[in-house]
Parts: sequence; C-alpha cells; structure tokens
Amino acid sequence: MRKKLTGLIGLAGAVAFTTVFFASGLADTSEFEYVGVKKCKMCHKSEKSGAQYVIWEKNMHARAYETLASEKSLEVAKAMGIEDPQKSEKCLKCHSTAFLVPEDKRAAGVVLEDGVTCESCHGPGSGYKKKSIMTAIHNGEEKGEKYGMTTITVETCTKCHNEESPTYDESNPFDFEERSKKIAHPVPKT
Repeated sequence: MRKKLTGLIGLAGAVAFTTVFFASGLADTSEFEYVGVKKCKMCHKSEKSGAQYVIWEKNMHARAYETLASEKSLEVAKAMGIEDPQKSEKCLKCHSTAFLVPEDKRAAGVVLEDGVTCESCHGPGSGYKKKSIMTAIHNGEEKGEKYGMTTITVETCTKCHNEESPTYDESNPFDFEERSKKIAHPVPKT
C-alpha cells in the first residue's frame, strides 16, 4: 500500500511539474527521460566544448542537495516543521533534479546527491544527448524543444528562486540577468 501511495504522490508531482512547464511556455518534456549529469559530463567537460560541466561542478547548484544538511538549512527546516530537509519534498523539489518526475522517466544515473544538474534547467536529456542532435541545435538546424531541451528564461529559474523558498530575500529579489552571469557556461563558437 505504501508503495502505491508513493507512486501516486510521485505521479501527482509529475503532473504538477509538467503543468508548471506548460503554463510558463516551456517545452513539453513529458515524453523524454532524465539521463543524469554523468551523461552530460561526457561531452561538456573539455575546454574545447566550453567546460560547462566543470563550471557547474564549481557552482552552488552542484551543492544544492548537500546544502540541505547545513546548520542553516536544518534551522530553517525545523522552523517549518521539517525533520530532515534531505528527505522532504518541500526542499527536494528545488534542491535536486527530477525529484517529482516518475521513476520510469529517470535513469539510474539521476541521483539526489548531484543537486541541481544540467537537466533541471535544460530539460531531460534523452532526446538531445546525441552529439549530432546537439550540433544541429547549436547550429540552428533543429529546435531544441523538439528534443525536450528547454529554452532558459526567467521562468526557468523562478520555479525555485521565488517567494515560496524559505530563504528568499524580498529586499534582494531574484535578478535573472545578474544571477545568469554567476552561472554562465556558454558553448564556444565553432
């Protein structure tokens, strides 16, 4: 019974997750699967490719899950009535990749401990993970949305960086342009 209930909760989360994407005008990613950051790393680690993985690995998104174990996070969680933020849907929906996505849409390589990975922002990678497709998208020959890749917009970020976050600072609201610079990982021109 517990397994069925967990499955229903996951399904409800996935429906809500997909609805948020549709409502914000992002790609329909429901037919694609999350492949995990190790798949992204294969092509996006070298200097020639732009070292996007290396840049991600050094920024706060890579440590988003780990952050939930910090003293500050434990204090915030306790104030919210959450015993363990690393196990709470309220926290994991933004501090991990594809937490609300059904298991059959996540490869074994998608793990909570990786934090907020490439696919949290760019969409599930099963459709665009091939080099030929990525090259075609990069060259403007194909639309990324056709393969599950989402276009990064302010809505991409504010699905987590918003007033619902218990650490959101209203005196310093989310600034898409400024924050984008902090995590920039461009693809070099070829």
